Amino acid sequence: MNVFRLAGDMTHLASVLVLLLKIHTIKSCAGISLKTQELYALVFVTRYLDIFTDFISLYNTTMKLVFLGSSLSIVWYMRHHKIVRRSYDKDQDTFRHVLLVVPCLILALVIHEKFTFKEVMWTFSIFLEAVAILPQLVLLQRTRNIDNLTGQYILLLGAYRSLYILNWVYRYFTEPHFVHWITWIAGLVQTLLYADFFYYYFQSWKNNTKLELPA
Repeated sequence: MNVFRLAGDMTHLASVLVLLLKIHTIKSCAGISLKTQELYALVFVTRYLDIFTDFISLYNTTMKLVFLGSSLSIVWYMRHHKIVRRSYDKDQDTFRHVLLVVPCLILALVIHEKFTFKEVMWTFSIFLEAVAILPQLVLLQRTRNIDNLTGQYILLLGAYRSLYILNWVYRYFTEPHFVHWITWIAGLVQTLLYADFFYYYFQSWKNNTKLELPA
């Protein structure tokens, strides 16, 4: 494992911990899109179907369990915790995420490396992860109320994907026959979706002002 992959994994893990910290400690999910969290839970469930059948390493299995458990926990907190669920802004979080799920599934059925159930589901998870952040970004643009922990969560998610792109570039030049067009294109699309948020985040940091996205 190279340093870019490890840094990407740790940044991804940090993003989840920041979100869990906000939900568990502050007992609030204000500014967080349940639709995005449900999409991420679906991403991990469909990606890690091999968790009990194909052992790669202890690190790999542990990370899979962490992301599965944390994503399902976040959804449970937002839906069922008697205090946390009160802070969920259902009226603003109205993005119809089925409009992301269905096209990604159809695309995975058409474009894949091997036509097996696990491979199609893995490809579906790659496509879905690329666009899963959209309900969150739409929610932030509607409310324009971004607290520090929410901003850090999204920043870390974007940084995780950017580091993975560096990982792919590194592996392309150091490993023979390392070509994964599906993952590369989906990862690039995902990173581009964060570009606008990155711009306004760093502008607010530079000017020491509250982070706000344009309506």
